[in-house]
Amino acid sequence: MSLRIGDIAPDFTAETTGGEINFHEWVGNDWCFFFSHPADFTPVCTTEMGRTAQLADEFKKRNTKPLGLSTDGVEEHLAWIDDVNETQNTTLEFPIVADANKNIAELFDMIHPNESNTAAVRSVFIIGPDKRIRLTMTYPMSVGRNFDEVLRVIDALQAGDKNGIATPADWKVGEKVIIPPSVSNEDAEKKFPQGFNEVKSYLRYTSIG
Repeated sequence: MSLRIGDIAPDFTAETTGGEINFHEWVGNDWCFFFSHPADFTPVCTTEMGRTAQLADEFKKRNTKPLGLSTDGVEEHLAWIDDVNETQNTTLEFPIVADANKNIAELFDMIHPNESNTAAVRSVFIIGPDKRIRLTMTYPMSVGRNFDEVLRVIDALQAGDKNGIATPADWKVGEKVIIPPSVSNEDAEKKFPQGFNEVKSYLRYTSIG
């Protein structure tokens, strides 16, 4: 069965480029951006690993730990990181899971046989501090991920958790948010003293700090 939003992310112990980790312990009280790659020394993956490294400060601001996975071993990963750093003008410091036997890729349903029987597709899991899966995205092997969207989703999830709101289409930090229909107007007036705009009974906008 595929993993679903709200499920506890499977725990595992694995060797990585940063040493052995226990996944749940390693995440700790932070968020996690867990993402898979078809293989080392491949062009699209190289740009994605580099972009993740370039955004290290952005992930840190969001208390989010990146964790990569490729169905190769630590030795291959370490050699590949040299290429990533050289070609993407960065310094990759986050760990990459070694999964040559594909156990973790299978655990997270990252192998899609109609795409490849041996390589992981470009899966994304955003995992909260409670170890629950908050978002999943799956890209085909030929399409690189949109990292602006990855960061935007983390912002939206964290804003929702903190403020009890939802976010409209294309929302970005600083823009209006939506008061969920489950919150009555009476409660909304108490919860959002800054006020809100009721467009429809089920569509009310407000601002958050």
